[in-house]
Amino acid sequence: MPYRPPGPARARPTRTRLLLTALLLFTAALGLGPLGTQSATAASNLVKNPGLEVLDGPSRFPQCFEKSGWGDNDFSFTVTDDAHSGSRAVRIELTRRAAGDRKTMMLENSCAPQVTPGRQYDLSFWYRSSTPDVAFTLFRHDTTQGWVYWTDLRTLPQSAGWTRTEVRTPVIPPNTDQITWGGALYGVGTLTTDDYAMTDATVPAAPDPCTTGGTGPECRGRWSVQSANSPVRAIHSVLLHTGKVLLIAGSGNDRGAFAAGTFRTSLFDPATGTYTDIPTPEDFFCAGHVQLPDGRVLVVGGNKDYAAPDGSVGYKGLRTSYVFDPAQNRYTKVNDMLAGHWYPSATAMGNGDVIALGGLGEDSAGTVVNEHFSYAGNKWLPMGEARQAWSFWGLYPSMILLQDGRLFYTGSHVFGGGLPGTGASVYDYGTGTISEVPGLRKKDERDQSMSVLLPPAQDQKVLTMGGGNHTVSPDAHRLTDLIDMKAAAPQYLPGPDLPQGHYANGSPQTGTQGKVYVSAVILPDGTVLETGGALHTYREDPVFEASLYDPATNTFQAGLATDPVPRTYHSSSTLLPDGRVLSIGDNPGDGSFDQRVSIYEPPYLFKGARPQITSLASTRWTYGTSQRVTVDKPVVKASLIRPAAVTHSSDPNQRYVDLPMTVDGNTVDLSLTSNPNLAPPGWYMLSVVDANGVPSVAKWVRVGSEGQVAAARVQSFADELRPSATQGSAHEHHQGVRMAEGFDGCDHAYGRIDQCVPWTFPKMPRAERCAWLLGKGYGRLKVHGRDRHHLDRDKDGIACGKGDVRRS
Repeated sequence: MPYRPPGPARARPTRTRLLLTALLLFTAALGLGPLGTQSATAASNLVKNPGLEVLDGPSRFPQCFEKSGWGDNDFSFTVTDDAHSGSRAVRIELTRRAAGDRKTMMLENSCAPQVTPGRQYDLSFWYRSSTPDVAFTLFRHDTTQGWVYWTDLRTLPQSAGWTRTEVRTPVIPPNTDQITWGGALYGVGTLTTDDYAMTDATVPAAPDPCTTGGTGPECRGRWSVQSANSPVRAIHSVLLHTGKVLLIAGSGNDRGAFAAGTFRTSLFDPATGTYTDIPTPEDFFCAGHVQLPDGRVLVVGGNKDYAAPDGSVGYKGLRTSYVFDPAQNRYTKVNDMLAGHWYPSATAMGNGDVIALGGLGEDSAGTVVNEHFSYAGNKWLPMGEARQAWSFWGLYPSMILLQDGRLFYTGSHVFGGGLPGTGASVYDYGTGTISEVPGLRKKDERDQSMSVLLPPAQDQKVLTMGGGNHTVSPDAHRLTDLIDMKAAAPQYLPGPDLPQGHYANGSPQTGTQGKVYVSAVILPDGTVLETGGALHTYREDPVFEASLYDPATNTFQAGLATDPVPRTYHSSSTLLPDGRVLSIGDNPGDGSFDQRVSIYEPPYLFKGARPQITSLASTRWTYGTSQRVTVDKPVVKASLIRPAAVTHSSDPNQRYVDLPMTVDGNTVDLSLTSNPNLAPPGWYMLSVVDANGVPSVAKWVRVGSEGQVAAARVQSFADELRPSATQGSAHEHHQGVRMAEGFDGCDHAYGRIDQCVPWTFPKMPRAERCAWLLGKGYGRLKVHGRDRHHLDRDKDGIACGKGDVRRS
């Protein structure tokens, strides 16, 4: 039960209690009472000197509190008698602010309240403010890292009179022994605070049978294969705010379908198990996709042409773009992009716009052109308005929006050997600067690894797991790497290895064997399900394994039930609003496609009755506001999860946003971040979770109404990384870049960038290869790298020249 001030309905205090309280207040006012001898009625309050009544002798500031803050601003702290109770409060005033904030916080020493990992705490104070630029901010003491910023729990509304604010912390992370917190003023105005309180809100959970050898579905979960197959080759899965899943195939990696102009999309309804055919105007095979703020789906590019078996043409990207509207179940064309894109990423920005990067252009070259979709204008911006860095980001580069508005390239991609340098970087789209981030292991073996912004998004931690190398095709590895993007100098650090599974014949994985084609799905209890995959990037040797990653402990729970259907190339997994996970797709190297559909029920669905959200005050949420819900039983946390738009182990927009809670019985007020970069505008799944880790069925809410985007408050850790100037000019780079060998079935060591010399020739003697190429109209080819096909036999730098043909 949260702390409440005494009211007229309370029982009258006894004479003894009144005398005791008066004596304690008198001694505290004189500064004579030591902090350890406060009233027994405050024993549950973990804050020392909560009423700010006891002053430190030298500083004359309240004991156990400090004047805190950072940045470029003019400020003052005043101990005032304009108090909520007692005779003292603290007023902060900002008269000028260019950056930063000022706040009254508990001292970062023995004064800071002690906490226990795994528990949650209710924090409150009384305040008056002349400005809405006030955040309830929280720091924690890590036993290995020291004091670190944790999160902003809520934004406080302006209040001329005394107002009480209360929030519930997220679950205390491991290695945390103390916290400190308070109100942060980050705009011109005043903030006065008083009467701080902190109580342990944790409800003990029932003993977990899974820790004593349990193997039931409450420990491992349960998979089921649906009776009806998908009617399409589902290359892409997009969850709509209607609860249905858009399954996009395009030509479905089927050259015959492409030649016939047969392009497919199906709309799957998990509630009924039924499918609806959606007319598909172009080949969206290997397009990009992302949800727009109003719930429509932006489809970016796709396949203009396949790489022919005889090497006469390589894969090419479409310039066209469409929007799918769930209200009408149809695609509508928007204006063309600046360039073609096959395998592009698409990242939603804090203002509702979309930045698309990477992939192959109309000439089969790697696209270096950035695309910027204006949500307000419902169009792609022209050259000159779409900002360019003229840098190639690879195919399906995982580009995650950070809390300061920059993009983090995690190193996860498709095909090739990754990018030059460290393999990961931060891209400031606004300035065009790119800053490398160190530490990613085996950066050239991250083909169809998966990266995920871990729950909660406020922590700004990213985990990258698994991967391989399409060109060399070694065994996929089981490495995971973890990075904290709030750190002063972010770098990847080794995480726990992926758990190992078994192969189709039952033999176990051994040694360093891991998997590529990894699927990772954020769940409403704050864990991440990883599932599916294969040992090799040439779509063989599926691995049957699934586990749960817990960001709070940085550990995997191995031994979950496994999907009975192989899930390798062109597979995807998607969280459904009821907490289940949909898995679909498998495209082996022989060209077949497994169209069976699997549904996973995580262990939390077998741990008792589910809490319910019985009412919502509103489904339209504005940044920095408190939103009221009612529930049917006690809950300990709440979150928003952005619906999936996943393909090729890539969903850079997947995120879980924590909602700090104010709890009054079954009425819960949820605090939405004021930073749209943490929760880009759009539809989200709202879930609450009880003390046993059981989530509710999600309710849909729309964050950021039309035209409403709040100004972000950014902590000091968001200062620029050291940028490196983008190499070269627009003139030098806008024609595209040469691709890594074998990424598209072409060997680009020969000829022009738009020519496709086959990576693998038909069976014939080496001496006949030049004649075969000449017969296809290739002519002389300049050799740019290693002559792996022995086409330049006279070593003059020209393949299939006169000397080479004569000597053949």
